[in-house]
Amino acid sequence: MRLEERLGQIIPVSEEAMEQARMRWSHVAKPLGSLGVLEEAVVKIAGIQRRERICIDKKALVIMCADNGVVAEQVTQTGQEVTAVVTENFTRGDSCACIMARQAGVDVVPVDIGVASDLESCGNTCPLIRRKIAYGTKNMRTEPAMTRAETEKAIETGICLTADLKKQGYDLLAVGEMGIGNTTTSSAVASVLLGMESSLLTGRGAGLSDEGLARKREVISEAVSLHRPDPEDPVDVLSKVGGLDLAGLVGVFLGGAICRMPVVLDGVITAAAALAACCLCPHAAGYLIASHVSAEPAGRLILKRLGLKAAVDGGLCLGEGTGAMAFMPMLSMAADIYLHMSTFEEIRIEEYRPL
Repeated sequence: MRLEERLGQIIPVSEEAMEQARMRWSHVAKPLGSLGVLEEAVVKIAGIQRRERICIDKKALVIMCADNGVVAEQVTQTGQEVTAVVTENFTRGDSCACIMARQAGVDVVPVDIGVASDLESCGNTCPLIRRKIAYGTKNMRTEPAMTRAETEKAIETGICLTADLKKQGYDLLAVGEMGIGNTTTSSAVASVLLGMESSLLTGRGAGLSDEGLARKREVISEAVSLHRPDPEDPVDVLSKVGGLDLAGLVGVFLGGAICRMPVVLDGVITAAAALAACCLCPHAAGYLIASHVSAEPAGRLILKRLGLKAAVDGGLCLGEGTGAMAFMPMLSMAADIYLHMSTFEEIRIEEYRPL
């Protein structure tokens, strides 16, 4: 199915269900609005699932893994080989995100959408989903990162994967990523789609020095100037200065909207992909939930553009989906309160009134 047809399947969330959820919250025996952003997240889930009684019992963390040719420009502290090592660690359940996911009761789904090597020695704890489109992207400083066809295929891969997880009974997805160099691609994509200077959006990633940060900003600026990605065409932006992981994440966000399933963002990289998804289809924003505010400069700016408020603002910048996993127990607690706590009427005391 063509991308345009996919986008036509996305409809706005249910305002009626959201209003019913707000009414339910107003009757729960606690001060009005006292759970803040967590209450808003539950209301949004009701709108997404189009019912007052939400269900988020079965949850998965989808981690898109891919390499980026721009690493050749010395924009990272570590080498490209780290992507494969960490991806294999996901399959063994041996990573920060996997350990946090176990605590949060979330299944981990690592996806090889563009790792630059064949992953053969993988574990069975979190089986690898093999959807490799290319062995990494090209170096965006000298040539477009991907062809348009590769980009569209990566988006379609994310959409189809989300549909498969929906069929498996998952109620909610969170997203993460692994790809050395992807804070560079994310800053490039965000700068074009936000219409801002890349230097204002580009941070140190995984610990760059002052010299390394200056180099990273220079490379992004040169790539954007060379390829002139069209800000009105998110697929063009992704293909020229993005990555396979970003494009796959765009597909997951669009797939969540198509399948009427909430998707929880992680940090700045997933936020950049969410921005691209919402530029393709503004209704997709209704299906997104922010977990935390990334320490990277672009994180807060992208969330503001998307109209999303995060529950956690703790300076996190690890990636992999770790911020989303830190948020997940909070969301589960809020859902339990919403579904099971007594109402004012049941305990026979007067309700709070908005003043």
